[in-house]
Amino acid sequence: MASSAAGFLSRGSSGDKNMRGLVQFIADLRNARARELEEKRINKELANIRQKFKDGSLSGYHKKKYVCKLLYIYILGWNVDFGHLEAVNLISATKYSEKQIGYLAMTLFLHEQHELLHLVVNSIRKDLTDHNELYNCLALHAIANVGSREMGEALSGEVHRLLISPTSKAFVKKKAALTLLRLYRKHKDIVQPQWAERIISLMDDVDMGVALSVTSLVMALAQDNPEQYKGSYVKAASRMKKILVDGEYAADYLYYKVPCPWIQVKMLRLLQYFPPSEDTHVRELIRESLQKILNLALEMPKNVQQNNAQNAVLFEAINLIIHLDTEQALMKQISTRLGKFIQSRETNVRYLGLEAMTHLAARAETLDPIKQHQSIIIGSLKDRDISVRRKGLDLLYSMCDQSNAQPIVGELLHYLQNADFAIREEMVLKIAILTEKYATDIQWYVDISLRLIAMAGDHVSDEVWHRVIQIVTNNEELQVYAAQNILQYVKADHCHETLVKIGGYILGEFGHLIAEDKGCSPIEQFLALQGKLQGCSSSTRAIILSSFIKFVNLFPEIKPRLMYVFQAYSHTLDSELQQRACEYLALASLPTDDLLRTVCDEMPPFPERQSALLSRLHQQHAHTSDKRTWVVGGKDANTNEKDFTLTKPGLMRTQSINGSLQVNGGTNGTAANGHAKGANDLAGLDMNAGPSEPKTLKGTPNLASAAHLSPDWEIGYYKLMLKGEGILYEDGQIQIGVRSEYRGQMACVILYFSNKAPTAVSSFTTTLDLDPSEKDNLTWEVKSLPESTIGEGSQSQQMIMFTAQNVFDKSPTIRISYIAGALQALTLKLPVTIHKFMDPAELTADDYFKRWNQIGSAPREAQRVFGVKGMDRELNETFVRRVVEGFRWGVLDGVDRNQKNFVGASVLHIGDGRKFGCLLRLEPNYAKQMIRLTIRATDESVPPVLIKLMEERLATGESTHLEPIQPPTRREMSDAFGNILVS
Repeated sequence: MASSAAGFLSRGSSGDKNMRGLVQFIADLRNARARELEEKRINKELANIRQKFKDGSLSGYHKKKYVCKLLYIYILGWNVDFGHLEAVNLISATKYSEKQIGYLAMTLFLHEQHELLHLVVNSIRKDLTDHNELYNCLALHAIANVGSREMGEALSGEVHRLLISPTSKAFVKKKAALTLLRLYRKHKDIVQPQWAERIISLMDDVDMGVALSVTSLVMALAQDNPEQYKGSYVKAASRMKKILVDGEYAADYLYYKVPCPWIQVKMLRLLQYFPPSEDTHVRELIRESLQKILNLALEMPKNVQQNNAQNAVLFEAINLIIHLDTEQALMKQISTRLGKFIQSRETNVRYLGLEAMTHLAARAETLDPIKQHQSIIIGSLKDRDISVRRKGLDLLYSMCDQSNAQPIVGELLHYLQNADFAIREEMVLKIAILTEKYATDIQWYVDISLRLIAMAGDHVSDEVWHRVIQIVTNNEELQVYAAQNILQYVKADHCHETLVKIGGYILGEFGHLIAEDKGCSPIEQFLALQGKLQGCSSSTRAIILSSFIKFVNLFPEIKPRLMYVFQAYSHTLDSELQQRACEYLALASLPTDDLLRTVCDEMPPFPERQSALLSRLHQQHAHTSDKRTWVVGGKDANTNEKDFTLTKPGLMRTQSINGSLQVNGGTNGTAANGHAKGANDLAGLDMNAGPSEPKTLKGTPNLASAAHLSPDWEIGYYKLMLKGEGILYEDGQIQIGVRSEYRGQMACVILYFSNKAPTAVSSFTTTLDLDPSEKDNLTWEVKSLPESTIGEGSQSQQMIMFTAQNVFDKSPTIRISYIAGALQALTLKLPVTIHKFMDPAELTADDYFKRWNQIGSAPREAQRVFGVKGMDRELNETFVRRVVEGFRWGVLDGVDRNQKNFVGASVLHIGDGRKFGCLLRLEPNYAKQMIRLTIRATDESVPPVLIKLMEERLATGESTHLEPIQPPTRREMSDAFGNILVS
């Protein structure tokens, strides 16, 4: 009975299998039948469509209908090559619906290298220049989707025109910005350098969507060209303040009580691509915005959407605060908040908290605020989400230093046994780096390194064990202990192959140092390595054979056993091993040992070099689409991000030199060269290989420099060299007035910008520049910026404080750009010259000549003889006196015997309270229209600069056609100047 039941069950089980097989067979038949029917139906339809196209009598509607059918068939996976030309022709249709299908088909059918692509370029250009915005958008979609180089080079100018055109609708500008972004990401040279200023100006667009799209474009461009797009820094800071503090945004962009979170995040990230601004006004704008974000984050969110938007902005603001590294009050606020974030119940918040804290560890001067949460951070290694575990690992790596290296490395080793396979290799790299970097005990370094390889051998990259060998070779104190330990690992029944490689190298080089120790005799070393020969790869066997030839030289007593191994491997099928064995056998069989000793001499120490471990670790962030403004690691790793070297010394007698652990008074022959070329690297590894630098567009012109001064700039400049206020520049659209006051080495300059155009001007931007050679001689601080929009007949102003740190020769320049229908731009030289920091002095005749003789001649004297330039110019006493007094000389009448000569004295003030006495003697010859000018000063750097400035002004002479200068409207300035000086 029991057997019958068993048989029934067995038959039932077999029957079930047969039934499932039958069902599957029927399903396959049905699928095959369906595919057959589908093929017949599609072939019939394709034949019909082909015939319709051949007839050539189709209307636009029917062409559109059949191209739609082809699109569907193409999506199913069938070949429809015959319809490509019809789809391309449909782009030229006059109806939007037909043109739309044509563009859709083109983007699906044609790839970047398709032969028909060049046929559509002219049609796309025509649609880009059409007055129909919908046609513009279709063309932009096509360019962005196909994006070939040919198309980009031919049409990028039209895309840029649509972006900057004042007549373009907002939705067209948005698409144009994103199309340019797409083209730039594929072909970086598509975007022209001269477009930078105009693109930046659109960050002020009244439409928030346009500003958002343009900011995305600027972010990509600024990563590769920070100098070219540095003007976006002030734009981003200003727009952030308007959104957060002033509340200037459309109601549509208030997302769950968070104003414009997307553009906030992008602008906060953009600010991180540049070094912190030195202008106090810009810093204050950023500080206000950041404080507002932190205050808003204290409010409890009402729903998930508000919470997500709030956190996105908050964490980007935290990253910016860390990047600035100057706002101590804000830094204290975020330090306490980050401790709460990493304990949050929300996975995303924990992840972002750990990432922000890793950024803080990379920038902070002290790690104490982070170390308070060490136990929580270690616990994050066991988080249920692997992304959080990765960030916990990054943070532990970054916060490690001399004080906590051993417990952190111990925890990482403990966690390594159960870690995800996806992060094991990264963990091994980081443990190896920390072990080397903070090794205060040579035995601890060897123990951890070998234990690490034993635990995670399959995940140990070649760089790790190469590095261990380099450090052991370069440090005598490590060699004995390392040889003893590696021998014990090799003796074990289960030893990872990577350890065998290390054992083969170290025992071959330093095995003789432990040959007298118990359990470490030559025969025991030989048997340990020989036992691993059969189970290893070819490369490991090669290392062991190389170790054995060294044993022949070091241990003659075991030479017969070694010769037997060479003889056995001289017949192996592996050509590499066979060649080694034959060469070693011949070398060991020579009648004398002289050549053997020379060849098998101890390897010299490796040259000092960059750590390949760090290079490999940072390669994972080298080619991301978004630029990392910092690297994972402590502050030392971020001091110079291009040089990933280990620089911190240990506390013992070891020191880290370019990432190579060295012992004071180590082995002979240590290379003095800081970097090796890779010829001596293990296994041909190039230890200098590091993250490749992104290619940048070089040679970008600096439009704010003196090399790009606008026409007629000198008219107002030369007038204002002698005056404190007046008009610097004026045309049909704008008037620029200047008022200045000088006290000692400081100057307050206020620029007035009056809009003379019949409409408001927008995106008003000013950029100051100075010749690089003068950067340390003249410094400035912007106290206020002009309004970005200046209404018709309105005026805006900008206040700048200058400080003469040293004698300077070149005046600063200012780039003024604004949109008045199209982009208008001016580059002017500001009338801030060294003579304006002088104060007139009163001297008697005796004092003047006494000081004149004390100063003496060259090098503290400069003299020039020159005449007036221009046929309609002349020199007269009134003009000369006005120039001398305008140059702030105290004219000393009656001192010179010749009453026509001018004698003057002044005191020049520069930084740190320094003062230089200056004396002048000007001898005019009005009959010949010539002047001899002599200047002496107590510092030799002053006369050449002053005489050059005076010659330029005096040589212009005076014209009878000079027009009176119309000063700008007076503004109260003395109180503001006094307050600034006090502050």
